[in-house]
Amino acid sequence: MKEKRKILLIGESWMIHTMEVKGFDMFSFDRYETGIRYIKAALSSDETEFYHMPCHMVDTEFPDSVEGLKKYDVIMLSDVGANTFLLGVETFLQGKRTKNKLELLKEYVLSGGGLCMVGGYLTFMGMEGKGKYHNTPVEEVLPVRFLTHDDREEHPEGITAQKTADHEIMKNLPDQIHGFLGYNRAAAKEEATVLLQHGEDPILSVAEYGKGRSAAFASDCAPHWSPEEFCGSGTYRILWNNIVAWLANDR
Repeated sequence: MKEKRKILLIGESWMIHTMEVKGFDMFSFDRYETGIRYIKAALSSDETEFYHMPCHMVDTEFPDSVEGLKKYDVIMLSDVGANTFLLGVETFLQGKRTKNKLELLKEYVLSGGGLCMVGGYLTFMGMEGKGKYHNTPVEEVLPVRFLTHDDREEHPEGITAQKTADHEIMKNLPDQIHGFLGYNRAAAKEEATVLLQHGEDPILSVAEYGKGRSAAFASDCAPHWSPEEFCGSGTYRILWNNIVAWLANDR
């Protein structure tokens, strides 16, 4: 029996701190949330096992070797900034040398892994440029070059992503996918194949590096940029299963 593909999504988690003021009195409360509901449902099947590493667990749970990363067929980065990988407690607070986790991700791809970066406020360059992936090792093994500043394209009116190439990822998908509410702008590299595009901007692009494969999906895998009606659709499920199947390269 063929082993299930193992998919690790890193990111898509956050803390919310709320303060309420009612006349003289004030109080605050906190809560923790994740944005994996739709992508987990889409990628949990007889063929795939889905794993999640929240942002705050990267410092302690991220493998310290390429071999550790290779237990996963595909790694997805979604709404988690470069600083989360680069500024661990030992380095930031204790001034110690530690392994560069983004360099490990690069080596993971070159040695045969599949990597997908999903757009958001803290991936690509993101809000106020705080995603900070420009000129990192991860950028070297992704099919796009990031901008040097806030790269968000907010479209509350909704935009359409147009199919631009025939590829196995596009199997059983429509020529147009409607309704995205935003994305991160980036430039496709020469070696990239752009599969979905809005205007001149790549929405989905892929490439191969070393023995591995990578994809950049410039919109989101969760609301708000991907509205709930899309996230709950058959198109969404087919799209993400096709992406991870290609990235895994039938390993």
